[in-house]
Amino acid sequence: MSEPKAPTPAPGDTYKGWLFKWTNYIKGYQRRWFVLSNGLLSYYRTQSEMGHTCRGTINLATANIAVEDSCNFVISNGGTQTYHLKASSEVERQRWITALELAKAKAFRMQAESDDSGDDSTSPSASQGAGSRNSEVQSTLRTLGSKVEDLSTCNDLIAKHGSALQRSLSELEGIRLGGETSEKIRQVTERATLFRITSNAMINACRDFLALAQAHSKRWQKALQAEREQRVRLEETLEQLAKQHNHLERAFRGATVLPASQSNPAIDSKGSVPGKGDVSDEDEENEFFDACEDVQEFITVPADPKYHRRSGSNVSGISSELGMDDGTTSLDEQSLASNPESPQSQEVVPVRKRRTRIPDKPNYSLNLWSIMKNCIGKELSKIPMPVNFNEPLSMLQRLSEDLEYYELLDRGAKCQSSLEQMCYVAAFTVSSYSTTVHRTGKPFNPLLGETFELDRVQESGYRSLCEQVSHHPPAAAHHAISERGWTLRQEIALASKFRGKYLSIMPLGSIHCVFEKSNNHYTWKKVTTTVHNIIVGKLWIDQSGEIDVVNHKTGDRCHLKFAPYSYFSRDVARKVTGVVTDKDGKAHYVLSGTWDEKMECSRVMESSRGGENGADGRQKTVYQTLKAKELWRKTPLPEGAEDMYYFSTLALTLNEPEEGVAPTDSRRRPDQRLMEQGRWEEANAEKQRLEEKQRTVRRERDREANRSTNPAEEAEEVEIASEPSETTYKTETLHGSHPPAYSSGHQDNYKPMWFERQIDPMTGDPTHIYRGGYWEAKEQGNWDSCPDIF
Repeated sequence: MSEPKAPTPAPGDTYKGWLFKWTNYIKGYQRRWFVLSNGLLSYYRTQSEMGHTCRGTINLATANIAVEDSCNFVISNGGTQTYHLKASSEVERQRWITALELAKAKAFRMQAESDDSGDDSTSPSASQGAGSRNSEVQSTLRTLGSKVEDLSTCNDLIAKHGSALQRSLSELEGIRLGGETSEKIRQVTERATLFRITSNAMINACRDFLALAQAHSKRWQKALQAEREQRVRLEETLEQLAKQHNHLERAFRGATVLPASQSNPAIDSKGSVPGKGDVSDEDEENEFFDACEDVQEFITVPADPKYHRRSGSNVSGISSELGMDDGTTSLDEQSLASNPESPQSQEVVPVRKRRTRIPDKPNYSLNLWSIMKNCIGKELSKIPMPVNFNEPLSMLQRLSEDLEYYELLDRGAKCQSSLEQMCYVAAFTVSSYSTTVHRTGKPFNPLLGETFELDRVQESGYRSLCEQVSHHPPAAAHHAISERGWTLRQEIALASKFRGKYLSIMPLGSIHCVFEKSNNHYTWKKVTTTVHNIIVGKLWIDQSGEIDVVNHKTGDRCHLKFAPYSYFSRDVARKVTGVVTDKDGKAHYVLSGTWDEKMECSRVMESSRGGENGADGRQKTVYQTLKAKELWRKTPLPEGAEDMYYFSTLALTLNEPEEGVAPTDSRRRPDQRLMEQGRWEEANAEKQRLEEKQRTVRRERDREANRSTNPAEEAEEVEIASEPSETTYKTETLHGSHPPAYSSGHQDNYKPMWFERQIDPMTGDPTHIYRGGYWEAKEQGNWDSCPDIF
């Protein structure tokens, strides 16, 4: 029932354990976890509640403790609080009674001393306060001295009575009695001798302790007094620093004004620039904040102080600023408190422990030029690459890594304002690139029909499914749904070109994010990824381009710009800037940061055309903003990531074997598994086998398609289909009704298992949308319809 405790805990020690507390006549006694600390007795339903939820507390300084029977006792503070408690045994009850009595005595003394010190603290000078503290020390020393004197008296009494006992026994030995009586006296004498020896040892120990205490008492007193004086000096110094800080803050507020060229014309005309005398110490909201760095399209400067005052005309506008004026925790805590799905309202479910390491990458030399010299101008999907150039993940798994920072969408789902929600969605789009900064390895090209599931419902509340829906050109469909109220879907087709010194990868297709509560529907596209120093030097990756995140329901828009790296630029590398506007084009938020580290958000108070022209000759827009708030920050890579392909914590778990996944899942891919284990030669041989198997299946699928369309020319069609060329597929693409990125299903004559081809109602482009059935098939373990691709 409770942890083992000492029978008599020392005064002031924390005492914990289980007790039964009377609740009502229906439930009776209920088991509760009680904690006795610092004169307070508190109780909780479970030990895990100690960090956040206390069910009740009673102060023992004014409490009465009464014993009812062998196991029951009552604690009351005079009527307002009464605890009827029951221990598991009489011994346990006595332990609690002893601990409570000791804690009560100490709490009473502390309360009395606190009252005395409170009276002393009202004295006008610090010297009187120091005198009161000195008197407290002297009182403590006097108490210790009296206890030592009591100990000395006890020693004297033991010695006196021991000597008397010894004399009496000696006198008994001199009396001549019978043999049996003499034997009894001899036994008593022996026991008395043992008692004398033991008593002498204790007396000597007490005498030594007494001498040591008397010798060191003065030194302890001086040391304690020095500590008291040092604390007083530190308190005085801290008070002076606080006054200086307050003075400097007032001076800074009064001296900082906006330049005339960047101020609002209406404010300049009235001449209402606040001066030093306008600032009050209590007006903590009346601050200036640092401006973000200049970018080519706009400049941000601190907003005028009037926007920080919580007046009746602007309370609603300012208080809704991302829910973050006082930190983002208030919004999340409020949502969690009202959410029945919150962890506090459910029983804790054991979460599977994921792996944190994979085998280290072998140190194999690789001559890239021998592989790439004959591939200049070709698409990346048409280049036969050995696994030496890969990382042990497929493109489907890399696509699932977009959910690395799913928490941004969780927080966006709780937003009441669509503009606030847009900020989180924009930060999510940027965060998906943070995992690529060191990832120079090429992912495995998925086989047609290959799938990858990412089930994180227990840990994170979402699950996703990817399927390779086309092989020429390569295209993958992705669908993710969360219990927190959002859905993400995308179809990405990669167009890539090798230009000798660098490799450009252009993702084609749109990404959709829908929030259930507000029905806000966001779409955006990815930027271009460039791998530099393909031939000579160290490989490095850059992201460049522009993204327009559009809310199709409200018309809100966020324009993000990924600045390409330039050796001559003074800007921060990998910089991203953006502006959130409503349907009328009015700016509400400014975003800034880097795609590999963090993103911040600032609320726009005023905007105007500046006098400085940009590189294209247009005037820059000047935004007056509030203090920037952090939306997202990259999680550090796990220890030893440089030896594990620079995988993040999520990426390390993506290829971890799992039971129950589909036979087409990337985790079951043999060449990828062999590469992860460091067996690269076997992986290369297995990769060639799988590619040849895929070609054979594709030729057979083309024969079936030709046989169904024109049976009369079956023989000729079979001969042509047996040796397909890239020219054939490119010609079919040119005569199709859709661009290459969206005509994948017709070219491969392949019907996906879990996605179906539809016209996107938002963009008007054909795309693959999840048709359902995968998770039901997994629950039933029915994978009979899955193709044999491995």
